[in-house]
Amino acid sequence: MKVAVLGATGMVGRTFVRLLEGHPWFRLEVLVASERSAGKPYGELVGDSPEEFKDIEVTALGDFLENPAVDLVFNALPASLSREVEEKLAEEVPVFTNARSHRYDEDVPILVPEVNGQHLKLVEVQRENRGWDGFIVTNPNCSTAILTVSLAPLREFGIRRINVATMQAISGAGFSGLSALAIQDNVIPLISGEEWKIENESRKILGEFKGNSIEPAAFEVSAIATRVPVLHGHTEAIFVELEGGSIEELREAFESFDPLRDLKLPSYEKPVIYTEVPQPRLHRDRGKGLTVTVGRLEGKEGSFKYVVTGHNLVRGAAGGSLLNAELAKKLGYLK
Repeated sequence: MKVAVLGATGMVGRTFVRLLEGHPWFRLEVLVASERSAGKPYGELVGDSPEEFKDIEVTALGDFLENPAVDLVFNALPASLSREVEEKLAEEVPVFTNARSHRYDEDVPILVPEVNGQHLKLVEVQRENRGWDGFIVTNPNCSTAILTVSLAPLREFGIRRINVATMQAISGAGFSGLSALAIQDNVIPLISGEEWKIENESRKILGEFKGNSIEPAAFEVSAIATRVPVLHGHTEAIFVELEGGSIEELREAFESFDPLRDLKLPSYEKPVIYTEVPQPRLHRDRGKGLTVTVGRLEGKEGSFKYVVTGHNLVRGAAGGSLLNAELAKKLGYLK
């Protein structure tokens, strides 16, 4: 399938490009960026570009929209540009997006394949509602992606309430999102809009598909989001109230959780590994960045706490979106 990446010179866009190198299902042919980048070889703009894509001339967004001529689009554009762009493209082409613009639409799934793959059924609802040949599938906010992968194994114990404090890497703010001076020797205990996203996206992802919509999970989620001086890898301290379960049972649930194992997706990696002391510098690249590391599990009588760390640009962004597209193809949503 012929593929385009929108926002290919940004941090998430570069991650998409790197992950698509040598992909057996998706052939990256179009790299889209701003007017000032148009016409230049990708390798001139991105010094660490994979050799496979160095000579591709970058296409301006406006020119691409006039004639997409691809089978699939990955979107890494800012949310401020994404809503209209995605809707125009989805009239004909499937769009897998990192932007938040459509996450909260009733007929658009926020997909984490290991957690809520059945929510892809919304694609047919979306097509019928909007008269599109294509569709839009979103992936969640980066912290939410890491959180929900760690929570999915615990659903069998009956989740009652979740409290989470995030320690988020500076790369989550993008190239121009945070100055080195601001983060040095500092923790910034506010990331605008982040806590609302975690609290609401998690409940949609962990909700149930019923008829033609998602019924959000009934439990409450409360979040505090902070930015810390780590380059890549978000770490989260999670406090969860459950209806049952013991430490031994929860640990076994983490270690055995592997719902995509038999699907033979090209990007498949084991989603959760248990390690006593998860740390971003040591563990963010596990499973090529798609594996989250859980540890520090403690508690009793339905009240537990643990720590999880994961790569915000891979599991929390481009890698999660690529896995979404692979699952959609495997299940017959991509032709």
